[in-house]
Amino acid sequence: GAPSCSGSRSVPFEFQRSRSESTGDEDDDDDEDDEEEEEELEGDAGARFGTDDGEHDSDDDRERMINLTELTPYILCSICKGYFIDATTITECLHTFCKSCIVRHFYYSNRCPKCNIVVHQTQPLYNIRLDRQLQDIVYKLVVNLEEREKKQMHDFYKERGLEVPKPAVPQPVPPSRGRPRKVLGSVFRIPPELDISILLEFIGANEGTGNFKPLEKKFVRVSGEATIGHVEKFLRRKMDLDPACQVDIICGDHLLEHYQTLREIRQVIGESAVQDGLLVLHYGLVVSPL
Repeated sequence: GAPSCSGSRSVPFEFQRSRSESTGDEDDDDDEDDEEEEEELEGDAGARFGTDDGEHDSDDDRERMINLTELTPYILCSICKGYFIDATTITECLHTFCKSCIVRHFYYSNRCPKCNIVVHQTQPLYNIRLDRQLQDIVYKLVVNLEEREKKQMHDFYKERGLEVPKPAVPQPVPPSRGRPRKVLGSVFRIPPELDISILLEFIGANEGTGNFKPLEKKFVRVSGEATIGHVEKFLRRKMDLDPACQVDIICGDHLLEHYQTLREIRQVIGESAVQDGLLVLHYGLVVSPL
């Protein structure tokens, strides 16, 4: 029985001894395996957090392609629903429109089409500026837009026998000391001789005056030498009035005569005729007696 017992214990003893004898070699292998595992873990962590210099950085830095429809709301004019052409911004509220659209809108109103803020009491064109940077962005985003616009403008002037306007060349700014200041110029300059701004208010028409178009342009800037006769001619032409229709023009409680100039009216009647810098004139239509 004893030999068999000793024989049965000899195997584990030899196994343990073999482990003890080979401890140094196996420890070295374990250390190498641990170092490889740590390197793999570090590599995985770097991949997860984007700290390695491999393909992940190149993927993160790659430019993302976006659809033009994502940018469309920012480069469309809310008046004509088309892309900005000669992008023009209102300085009071920073809303932007096509130049031709906002100028046409200011013929009828002095308020912003988007937020309804009063841009200027008498001359809203003073408070608009061209936004050339935004226009350059629009031309770069929309393929062939600039070329199509130039061709349409060229054809428009040629069909009417007019000279095609040359593009404006920016003037060099002389160097100055200190911090450079950006000078903003108005899109339009109104001649100084147009020194009177008038507001034309319609007070009604008698029966039998016939059909007439409502006046589209309430705000008008004219010379102080213009007479009430000139104002009447302006109303007749814009409203397509019948020659038999009589136009009465009133300022305050005074029925005005054809020969009176606007400057004289403003001086005689005084501040009661002026509202927010505007000379207020009311006009009515009546049928001329036979």
